[in-house]
Amino acid sequence: MKPLLPGLAAVLLLSGCSGVPILPGLLPYKMEIQQGNFVTQDMVSRLKPGMTKDQVRFILGTPLVADIFHAERWDYVYTRVPERGGPMEQRRLAVFFDGGKLARLDGDVIPQAASASASGSTP
Repeated sequence: MKPLLPGLAAVLLLSGCSGVPILPGLLPYKMEIQQGNFVTQDMVSRLKPGMTKDQVRFILGTPLVADIFHAERWDYVYTRVPERGGPMEQRRLAVFFDGGKLARLDGDVIPQAASASASGSTP
């Protein structure tokens, strides 16, 4: 019994150093984290060139980044980190104004008309 006890203690100590959990149910809960503005394709499709900043803010919400040095550019950034370490999702949309009016969009979410013409299909 005495030789078995140090061997068992060594196995338990070494198993504590492994990166693979022995009992996955004993892991602490990690909640999903969402940060930023979730901009949908429908919201982007409602934007039209020439809209005022107030109209764009009404549709998309307050931008996450509105830099005072680039007042004619708003950035909408969305990040989602799922629970249990799945792949992180990140989206970005930059809205550019010219004279206070919507000029163009750039980023991950593009208007449906532009995406339909890029894929070669007709609406």
